[in-house]
Amino acid sequence: MARASLIDLIAAAAGRKIVCVGDVMLDRFVYGEVSRISPEAPVPIMRRTREACMPGGAGNVARNLASLGLHTALIGVVGDDAEGRELASLLGKLTNVEADLIAMRGRPTTLKTRFVAGSQQLLRVDAEEIAEIDKVTEAELVASIHEVAADAALIILSDYAKGAVTDAVIQAALEAGEAFGIPVIADPKGRDFKRYGAVDLIKPNGHELAHAFSMPVDTDQDVAAALTAAMKTLPARAIVVTRAAKGMSFAAKDGKVTHRSGKAREVYDVSGAGDTSIAALALGLAGGGTLSQAADLAIAASGIAVGKSGTATVSAAELRGALEMGLDHGGVSHIPLETAIGQVAIWRDAGLTVGFTNGCFDILHPGHLKVLEEAKSRCGRLIVGLNSDASVRRLKGPTRPVNDAHSRARVLSGLSAVDAVVVFEEDTPGALIRALQPDLLVKGGDYTLEAIVGADVVLARGGTVHIVPTVDGQSTTAAIERAKAGES
Repeated sequence: MARASLIDLIAAAAGRKIVCVGDVMLDRFVYGEVSRISPEAPVPIMRRTREACMPGGAGNVARNLASLGLHTALIGVVGDDAEGRELASLLGKLTNVEADLIAMRGRPTTLKTRFVAGSQQLLRVDAEEIAEIDKVTEAELVASIHEVAADAALIILSDYAKGAVTDAVIQAALEAGEAFGIPVIADPKGRDFKRYGAVDLIKPNGHELAHAFSMPVDTDQDVAAALTAAMKTLPARAIVVTRAAKGMSFAAKDGKVTHRSGKAREVYDVSGAGDTSIAALALGLAGGGTLSQAADLAIAASGIAVGKSGTATVSAAELRGALEMGLDHGGVSHIPLETAIGQVAIWRDAGLTVGFTNGCFDILHPGHLKVLEEAKSRCGRLIVGLNSDASVRRLKGPTRPVNDAHSRARVLSGLSAVDAVVVFEEDTPGALIRALQPDLLVKGGDYTLEAIVGADVVLARGGTVHIVPTVDGQSTTAAIERAKAGES
């Protein structure tokens, strides 16, 4: 799919109302440090340092919808307890989320407590009741669905098998979808996918699809067979299966199966990635996109989410930036400065240090690779400033560059050490460095600190400057001379 059209969908969906019905819960994260093993049992001793709470389950779907720029009407059930009140308070602080949480006496609010040391989750403790809600509460849920769906663009059934998504609730969502002409998406649990009826889209993950149809889903061929079998037996109009690092696959009533691969990402935490996926699918469909386009948005969004800690959300700005940078499908040649500035802020919010190096990179050689690899080893993300064709001509003469800026940028962006490439028109990268404010500046060659453009900017903000010595005999000029010598 063209990135411009995907970006347009984000804008088209902005402010649309999504109804999210399902199992809300409270996610609690207890963070700490582990330095020894208990003398009482072979288990780690964690010293608690901090604690954080956030809405989980359908609540996290609502958080993701709101973060993506959608207005969310959340309908769910909590207990008449402290956790339910805390969850209501957290949701009440979210912009663009209106939560109708029905308190049911005698039933605890679902609470998931995760204990995390460093980046490692040590243990999860669940406190929950999974029996179906009572008929009085169910009737309130059904009434609420019909009330809020009239001006909505889409309905999501977020089923975590905690008892809120009953057959009557599913039927109410389907009736509202039919009455108001809006699609219904189901995020299923359990083996019986038929219970969700003729939803427009059902979104299991690979494990759930395999479990429901007792079929393997290891390969594209396996998934295609499972989706084909599912479409023959289910009343759902389409199925999207999320496959973690393998991307997504989907099928509709026409029987065609499509696979969408995702880019390999550094996975920090998978908590809530499925919620991000369904929110992004809803975004694409609410913006008027096709199922294929919605799947592309979901792949890009979930790829961002797994790089974050905790039950994470993805913003519209982050998703737009990822699409502009080509992170959804393996990279683009270069990005605008405005996109780079926004991406730097996102990286910093994630706790990553940002490095910068620059050059003409006309004919890539081992000296270039040494600079790039050493630069990346010293930072979390590396941006390369690339001289434009006009800039190279002014610096190197009328016969240069050998390769145009697009070609040079495309080669650089394909290197694992490089996270973004920005082309600049000036003779020096000074203005670019002042705009990006990197934490690390790396330069290759025999420079002194005082002679490096932008060093003062980086040092003034507490950053570092590193010089990589030149590799003897390795330069673009030398490569050109060797080529000329070989021709004569």
